[in-house]
Amino acid sequence: MIMKHINIALDGPSGAGKSTLAKRIASSMGISYVDTGAIYRTVGYAVRERGIDPSDAAAVRSILAGISVEAVFENGVQKMFLDGEYLGEKIRKNEISAYASKVSAIPEVREFLLETQRAVARRNSVIMDGRDIGTVILPDADIKIFLSADAECRARRRCLELGERGEQVDFTVILNEIKERDARDSGRDTAPLRSADDAVLLDNTYLDLDGTVKAALGIIFAVLERKK
Repeated sequence: MIMKHINIALDGPSGAGKSTLAKRIASSMGISYVDTGAIYRTVGYAVRERGIDPSDAAAVRSILAGISVEAVFENGVQKMFLDGEYLGEKIRKNEISAYASKVSAIPEVREFLLETQRAVARRNSVIMDGRDIGTVILPDADIKIFLSADAECRARRRCLELGERGEQVDFTVILNEIKERDARDSGRDTAPLRSADDAVLLDNTYLDLDGTVKAALGIIFAVLERKK
């Protein structure tokens, strides 16, 4: 490691392979991978436990001041705590996914979790992936990468992934879903998807996973070398 403490922001559109890449980089560099989805799942869990409809933004907002969400790393493993209670696998249940998806669209929830995510980055060397990490969550990250691939490539990868699970897929349907998701993410009012001005662009349309990892690590160490 060139730096004792390092924060890496990895952003990009749906299906670009951000999480897979982030985990590989974390393993290669010996830093922590921040599962931002688990953080939102914790709020989703709190909402479900209180019997609140996650689509009821006002009701969700009303509980935020009364809950505490904390992400703690132990031996590189992220553990989520709600009001001091370790949740373990409770947040991994299927029904929590829908809650997390809906509460994450509420601007006040994103604002509420901003400090939780920044606190993790202050305490640990991390790589964090998402759609607004370099622009909103960690604007002062040491390294910012914007990972992208064309929509057709991302659709093919998604079809392959679903097919391996035994699910019936239609390429055109998947492609249209990805294009619609891109439009929503880029056009939303709160934390829209965009590349930070100082991010390095990495297009992995024609790269496999190993090639993407190699390219990303090349970017990371080139930036670190310049900052020595």
